[in-house]
Amino acid sequence: MNKSLYARISGAVALGAVLSPAIGVGVSAEAAQPVRISAVQYDSPGSDTGGNRSLNAEWVRITNHGSRKRVLTDWTLRDAADHVYRFGTFALGPGQSVRVHTGSGRNTRTDRYWGSGWYIWNNDHDRATLKNRRGIVVSRASW
Repeated sequence: MNKSLYARISGAVALGAVLSPAIGVGVSAEAAQPVRISAVQYDSPGSDTGGNRSLNAEWVRITNHGSRKRVLTDWTLRDAADHVYRFGTFALGPGQSVRVHTGSGRNTRTDRYWGSGWYIWNNDHDRATLKNRRGIVVSRASW
């Protein structure tokens, strides 16, 4: 199992790149949200050189599990130390995912870039929190 993709994700557990939904008791209200964190690559493969390629190998995937487009403009993604990524003008179609990479790059509909010059996600433990534009927690992933 790739420990880099193992995270407790709002009522679901990521094993590798595949999510296994929790069944029955213990599923949080966040897990019912259509837009939620679906995977985390918190330990970029190889040596942590601090280069942009290595930084961009660290990411959080957010998926729209709903049946209609969701506007993520002004939503935030943050770690436990309160480093914050804010979505600019952006919408996520039904069934689509976007990865928020730590480093720099050109934003597309499938990949967004935090623009950080150093790693955001701690390898040993951290928590990714996705909040909507009103500041309400929509999804969390912990490891």
